[in-house]
Amino acid sequence: MEDELEPIIDSDMDSMFVLPLSIIPLETPALQSAKLIKNVRLRSVVEIFADAQTGSGQVDIESLAKMFNWPPDELHPDLAVLRRLALLPSYDVYSLRISLREHGIAVNDYSALKLSPDKARELTKYMVMFTRPLMKLIYADEAVNIESYDDLLKLFRDPDIKKARQRLEQMAQSLNIDIFDVPRFLEDYGDTFLSLSYFRHCLDRLEPYFTACVQSLDPIRRHFQLKQDVNLMRSCDQIEEVINSISASITGRLEVFERRTSEMWANISQEEFRTVKTMIERYHVTIGAALCGLTVKMNSFARMFPRPTVGGPVKRADFLMAEILQGIELIRDTEKRYAV
Repeated sequence: MEDELEPIIDSDMDSMFVLPLSIIPLETPALQSAKLIKNVRLRSVVEIFADAQTGSGQVDIESLAKMFNWPPDELHPDLAVLRRLALLPSYDVYSLRISLREHGIAVNDYSALKLSPDKARELTKYMVMFTRPLMKLIYADEAVNIESYDDLLKLFRDPDIKKARQRLEQMAQSLNIDIFDVPRFLEDYGDTFLSLSYFRHCLDRLEPYFTACVQSLDPIRRHFQLKQDVNLMRSCDQIEEVINSISASITGRLEVFERRTSEMWANISQEEFRTVKTMIERYHVTIGAALCGLTVKMNSFARMFPRPTVGGPVKRADFLMAEILQGIELIRDTEKRYAV
C-alpha cells in the first residue's frame, strides 16, 4: 500500500502558520475567536470559522471594515493591528516572541507564547540530543531515566548520586553561581534548546512531502505536450530549487547550532551560554519564515495529491502553477529579508 500524505495539523500554539487572535487585545468581540492564518499563497487572512463539513471561512483583512461596519472615514484600531500582524513572516511562537515586540504589537499574556505540553513531550527525543553532553558531564555512566526536559531538571534539583553532586558543584563554580541555582539557570536555557528541537522536528517531518512534490515534477517534465511549455519547465525548476536550497540551508544552520551547543558544554560559563543563546535566537525569525512557507505549500500539495496515483501530469502542472508557484519567491528570499 502506498504511503499517504496527510496535511500537517498542529494545535494553534504549535503551528507555524496559525495565530489565534485570542492572544491579541482586539476591540471586536467576534475576532477573539478567529485566527490569522497564512493561505497557500502565503498571504495572511482571517479565518472566522473552520469545520470539516463547511470548510474554512476566510476573510481578507481589508474586507473586515465592511463586515463589521467599522467607520469608513477612520482607521479602526483592530485593522491597524491586523495589518501589522499580516506582515509577520511566521506565526510560530518563537518568531512571534521577537516579531511582536519589534512591531510594538501588544499581547494579552506573553507567557501564552509557548508550545503546548503535548508538543514539548513530542520533542523530547530532539532535546536529548542537546542535553546528552550535559548528562555525560554530570552523571557520566550512571543509569538515569530521562523522558522529558522536566525529568532532567529534577535530576539537577535533587541529585541522589554522590559523584553527580560533586560534578554539579564543579559546574556551579564554572558558572559562578550557587549549586541550588543550576536548575533555574538550565531552565532559562531549556527553552532555547526546545526552539532548536521544534525547528528540527518541523523540518524532519516535511521530508516525505518534499520528496513527493519533487518526484511529481518528473511526469510533468516527460509529458509529450507539457514539456513544450518553456514557462512551465522553468517553473518546475524553480519549485525544485526552492525546496532543495531552503531545506538544505535550514539543515546547515541547525547543524551549526547543534555543533556549537555541543561545544558549549566543554567550556561552560555564563558568557558562553549567553553567546550561544543569542546566536540561536537571532535566527528564529529567519528559520521560522522559511519553515512556515514550506509547511503551508506542502500541506496544500498533500491535500490535493495524497498519493502518487492521484491526479495526472496535467492536473498537477495546473496546481503547481496556480498554487505552489504563487508566493514561492517569499520563501526563496527569506534568508535575504530576515537574516541578521
